[in-house]
Amino acid sequence: MTTDTRTSSKPSAPVVRRSAATGFKRRASNRIGSAIALVIAVLWTVPTFGLFVSSLRPEAEIKSSGWWTILSDPQFTLENYQRILGGATSTNLAVYFQNSLVITIPATIAPLVLAIMASYAFSVLKWRGRDAVFVAVFTLQIVPLQMALIPLLRIFSGTAVNDMFPFVSLWVAHTLFGLPLAIFLLHNFMSEVPRDLIEAARIDGAGHVTVFGRVMLPLMMPAIASYAIFQFLWVWNDLLVGLTFSGGSRTVQPLTAALAAMTGDRGQDWHLLTAGAFISILLPLVVFFALQRYFVRGLLAGSVKG
Repeated sequence: MTTDTRTSSKPSAPVVRRSAATGFKRRASNRIGSAIALVIAVLWTVPTFGLFVSSLRPEAEIKSSGWWTILSDPQFTLENYQRILGGATSTNLAVYFQNSLVITIPATIAPLVLAIMASYAFSVLKWRGRDAVFVAVFTLQIVPLQMALIPLLRIFSGTAVNDMFPFVSLWVAHTLFGLPLAIFLLHNFMSEVPRDLIEAARIDGAGHVTVFGRVMLPLMMPAIASYAIFQFLWVWNDLLVGLTFSGGSRTVQPLTAALAAMTGDRGQDWHLLTAGAFISILLPLVVFFALQRYFVRGLLAGSVKG
């Protein structure tokens, strides 16, 4: 009697490991997840749609009924926008819109340029004390914005530079407050770039300037676009820094300060407030939709491994 000691040895199926992000994406891509996302999108869009409809309604209609009455009695007018963009000085927001543009564009570009160069120094270059300095920069994020406002205001108050360039204090303040987060985000993204690419470029004779400009910058576009959206929205919607450093001057104050003043002085003029509020969100929407294809890729960069 013989006993077959051989055992069947079927090749085991390969174990497929899915990351948490992959599992969440798979669950969110089914019909239930899509339906929930659609409901959330509608709930977020309805108030904005109501604001837009109210801004196009006559003053008497706004004060007597809700925006949803356009379904039974549609009445529209452009008078609210005409008064906001070309009316009396107290209600004309065109100057403040220009001020917000002058404040926001340099205050977005300046920290972005500095943070890109700093992240390259922290992630690619090797120098003594690099990690300690990066941790010090990272911890600056916990410093409350309100703590630094008065010291910065005392530095710029009454200086010839501030008199000659009245927006410079706003640019510096927004740049300083945005730099720690920008360096942290871009450093994480740049650290994920394979070092083989950098070493191959170095072997071919490329210096740090060439590696930075031709290798790293094209790969960092999603992260750069994501931070640009964050910083643009932060500066555009800012009220505290704008009120503190503008000194109440009409030639410097941003659009948010004008809307806040209108809310206080003319809280009864809903027709003007709705038009002004909708104008204030137009440019951020344009910026977001122009760069939104990079937004999710930039947010997820460096957050998922394996």
